[in-house]
Amino acid sequence: MILRMALALGLICGGMAAAEPVPVYDLLFREGTLDTLDRGGALNYRRTVANARDTESAVHATGDIILGFTTEDGVEMAELDFRQDERHRLMGRFPASVGNPMIMVFYEQVVRDMAATAGGSPFYIRNRIKEAMTRPTEVVPGTAEVAGREVATQTVALRPFEGDPNQARMMGFGDLELTVVMSDEVPGWYHAFVAATPDGAYRAETVLIGEGARQ
Repeated sequence: MILRMALALGLICGGMAAAEPVPVYDLLFREGTLDTLDRGGALNYRRTVANARDTESAVHATGDIILGFTTEDGVEMAELDFRQDERHRLMGRFPASVGNPMIMVFYEQVVRDMAATAGGSPFYIRNRIKEAMTRPTEVVPGTAEVAGREVATQTVALRPFEGDPNQARMMGFGDLELTVVMSDEVPGWYHAFVAATPDGAYRAETVLIGEGARQ
C-alpha cells in the first residue's frame, strides 16, 4: 500500500514548498491531490522506458497507466491499471485520501529498474532516494502545456547518488537524475516524472496525457 510504503520511508507530510531550497518531500507527497477529481472519471498517464542494457524489460514497462476510483471495504481507493494495447494488469489500489499514488509508483519503478539493470540492493537504492528528499533542493518555477493551454509548474530534480562512495560501480546509474513536474492546474497535481542517466542509456518518462471517463 502507498500509505505503508510512504510511512516506512518517512515521506508523508503536508505543506507547500518555499521559494528557496527546502526539503521537498512535503511538496512531492502532497496530500489531497485527488480530492477534487470526478470519481467516475480517470487520469491517463503514458510511461515510456528506454534501457540500452535491458531493452526487453523496457518494452514490457512501456504503456499507459490509468488511475480510476473504486471502493474497498467502504474505503475510497485509487486504482491503477497498466495497459498495453488490449492487455492490462492491476498495479494496485491505494487509499485515495492520502493523495495521488503515482509518485510512489514512479520511485518504486525506478528502484526496480536500477536494481535489475545495475545490481545492488533495492533497499540501498530506496534509502538513497529517501535521503535525497530530505536535503535542501531548489524548486524551479516554469510552465507546461496541458490540454492545449499553458500552466504554471514547479519542478524538483533529485540526484540521489551524487557523492555516493559506490557511484562509480553503478553502471551509469550513479549519475541518475529524478525530475518531477507539478502544478495546481494539473488534475492529480503531477504533470510529469522523468528518471534519466546523462549517458542516455536509461530514461523512464511518465506524463499525464489526458483526463476523461473511465473505460
